[in-house]
Amino acid sequence: MELFWEYARAFLCGGLLCLIGQILIDKTALTPAKILVTYVVAGVALGGLGLYKYVVEFGGVGATLPLTGFGYLLAKGVYQAVQEQGVMGALTGGVTAAAAGITAAIFFGYLTALIFKPKSKS
Repeated sequence: MELFWEYARAFLCGGLLCLIGQILIDKTALTPAKILVTYVVAGVALGGLGLYKYVVEFGGVGATLPLTGFGYLLAKGVYQAVQEQGVMGALTGGVTAAAAGITAAIFFGYLTALIFKPKSKS
C-alpha cells in the first residue's frame, strides 16, 4: 500500500507541475522555451532557499524528473561543491552534479537522431 501512495504523490506532484506549464502555455504569451527556463530558474531558486527539498520529500520522482528538479539538482550541486572547495565550487558544482543527466540526454538524443533520420521543417 505504501508503494501505491508513493506513486500517487509522484503523479500529483509531476502532474501539478505539468498543469502549471500547460496553463502558462495556454493563458500567457510566453514561449515554451521561456517557460522551460522559468522552470529551471524556479528549481534553482527554491533549491537555493532550501524549500524544494520538501517538494522532493513529498513528490519523489514527480519532483526531481521535471525541469524544476534539474534546477534543484544544479543548486544542490553548487551548495555541496562550495562547502568542499570554496568559491571555485560555485563554478563547477552544478555541472558536476548534473553530469550524468546531461551525458544521458546527449547520448540518447544522438542515438535517436541516428535511428530516425531527422529532417528540418519546411
